[in-house]
Order: sequence, then C-alpha cells, then structure tokens
Amino acid sequence: MVSSEWSSKVGKGTAVQWPTGLGAAGNEGVAGVIRGTPYTIGYVELAYALQTKMSYAYLKNRDGNFVEPSLESSAAAAEALSPRLPRGEESWEKVSLLNAPGANSYPIVSFSYVLVYKDLSILPKMDRDKAVELVKFLWWATHDGQQYAPNLQYVPLPNSVISLNEETIKSITFNGEKVWS
Repeated sequence: MVSSEWSSKVGKGTAVQWPTGLGAAGNEGVAGVIRGTPYTIGYVELAYALQTKMSYAYLKNRDGNFVEPSLESSAAAAEALSPRLPRGEESWEKVSLLNAPGANSYPIVSFSYVLVYKDLSILPKMDRDKAVELVKFLWWATHDGQQYAPNLQYVPLPNSVISLNEETIKSITFNGEKVWS
C-alpha cells in the first residue's frame, strides 16, 4: 500500500468504505456518477475509459513522473512487477501492480484473472474431454489470443507472465493425471 493513511481509512478491494462522496457499481455506474457530478473523480477500467472517450488523468508514479494511462504505461507496470509474481499454485491474494517501479509505469494497474482448479475432476460436470478443451483454450488465450488484446484496449501479457502461465497450465490435472501433454 502506498499510503498508510489511505490503507487505514479506505483500504483496497472491489468495494471500499469511502469516507465521503458517492459510490457506484461497475464501470458504467462509476462513469455515470462522474459525468453527472461536477468536479468528480473516479476510477474505471482503462479499456472502458478509452472506448467511451472519457477524460482521464496523468498520475504521478513511484519514480516521480506524471504518466498517461495507456496500454504502454500499463504494460510497463506489469513487466516491472512480473518477476515477483507467485507460481500458479501459490496465493495471488497479495498480488498488486499498484505503484510499480519504472519511469513509464502507470501507478494504478491490475491483471484480469482466470481462476481454475488444479485438478478439474473436482467439478461435477467436468469430464476428461472437457478438461482437455478448457486447457487448450487457456493455452490459446495465453498465446494466440494475445494478438487480440490491443484492439480490445487490453495489454498483451509480458513474456515473463506467459512463461508463468505455461507452467501453471501444464500442471492442471484431471483425476491426478496431467491434462496437457
């Protein structure tokens, strides 16, 4: 956490207890409050801000630079912190890209996640064929699917995160047997 005062008074999460102001759910809700209330600031997903042509702010990052929110500055933050990411089975509970080092890193960035059981046989309607198809999809999303990210205003995964995902995908099992060969 960058600010101990912020941590104790507001905290972090998908919903926090603001000491003052208005709250709203989701990108559209927050954008509606921002647009409908003069002198208001808020946080929405970068893709949403770019697609709807919302005004946005350059923020001062850890290195003291005012950085524009962009795919490039988000990628810089992800790349800077990716070597410290946990392995697939380790807890991601404390993963944060907040205030990443680097002259061009935007200070408020996060990953989008896919959560998958290590052993897919735990799911009642899962069979081996479905498990194989799910793993094939995850592999595609991690590799070929990355080419679609920029047009959707998302950042392609850094190579170091792709390597981590590969290791994790290869560890997925069904009834204890590896799904990916």
